[in-house]
Amino acid sequence: MTDVTAVRVTAPGSPVATARLLAEAARAVDAPDLVLAVSRNGVRTVHTGGSAEPGPVPRELMAYELGSASKPYAGLLLARLVAQGRVRYEDRAADLLAPGFPVHPAVRRITLRHLLTHTSGLPGLPADFYPQAVPRWSTDPYGGYPADRVVRAFLRARPRHRPGTRWRYSNFAVSVLGHTLAAATGTPWEVLLHQQVLAPLGLAATRVRPGPEGTDAVGHRRDGTPVPALDTGGFTAAGAVRATPLDLLTFLEAHLDGPEPLDPTLNAALTDVCRPLLRRGLRHAHTHTLTWFHHPSPYGPVLFHAGATLGQQAFLGFRPDTGLAVAATATRRVHRADTFVATAYSLLTETP
Repeated sequence: MTDVTAVRVTAPGSPVATARLLAEAARAVDAPDLVLAVSRNGVRTVHTGGSAEPGPVPRELMAYELGSASKPYAGLLLARLVAQGRVRYEDRAADLLAPGFPVHPAVRRITLRHLLTHTSGLPGLPADFYPQAVPRWSTDPYGGYPADRVVRAFLRARPRHRPGTRWRYSNFAVSVLGHTLAAATGTPWEVLLHQQVLAPLGLAATRVRPGPEGTDAVGHRRDGTPVPALDTGGFTAAGAVRATPLDLLTFLEAHLDGPEPLDPTLNAALTDVCRPLLRRGLRHAHTHTLTWFHHPSPYGPVLFHAGATLGQQAFLGFRPDTGLAVAATATRRVHRADTFVATAYSLLTETP
């Protein structure tokens, strides 16, 4: 079942051509529910489809689990707190999280910037995470590992590399960042994110917990069976955000010279998170900002982040030079032959 909706068709361009492009791209993705949403200088085109029968709530108004695509929200939050002078990128996490607590010298050197940019030297997940997670890997691997365990694991960690010297993707590190900012501000992460990011940007359909019954998309395993809603346990900052595709476009449009924020610190933060910051990989070919992957394309640089949970996937990306934003969601667990991310990425990098 498929339908196409054009929203705010007021600017120059061809929404009909964009709708056809999205419909063609959707044929490459097999999922019970699929949303491909594009904004061109504020003109939105949304394609919804999938193998499942549509429910009473339109797919573009359902909240989808973002998984690791939650991290740009954490990055924007940190950047705004820095712009407000409440913390600094160079602040040492252990000093804010547990002042005076004895930690390994390498842990003592880990800054907020290191945690967000995956250069802290911490592993992807704490070592003691796996024994409790493996028995329920396909149903609830994170729920049994609460916030206090994440903090304790950080304080007793032994980083594998000196902070700031190597890039290694780490859900552990970004989760520690969340707990550190909560400690530094005396505000729970969920409240802090709402106050500093969600409310100012008008993201009323974005949250970090399941919403009212019937408003959240249901994830599926590869065989099509449903999976329970994700419980991120103590890893909230790294992967707990849920949002509708329309809210995702609003979030991306804010990075594309959208409506001027009321608070100049938010404008400064939006600029900061888009600035190229570090390079990694062979010949340092891969560029990153504070929170986005940063690649070249024929139409200028693209900034993006993908995420996956037990039964859902999400992709967020934008192209600053041309005002293009792409948000995509799907309700099937990622697998080796999956085409979802490649399809969404091609819309971002190959669309004129």
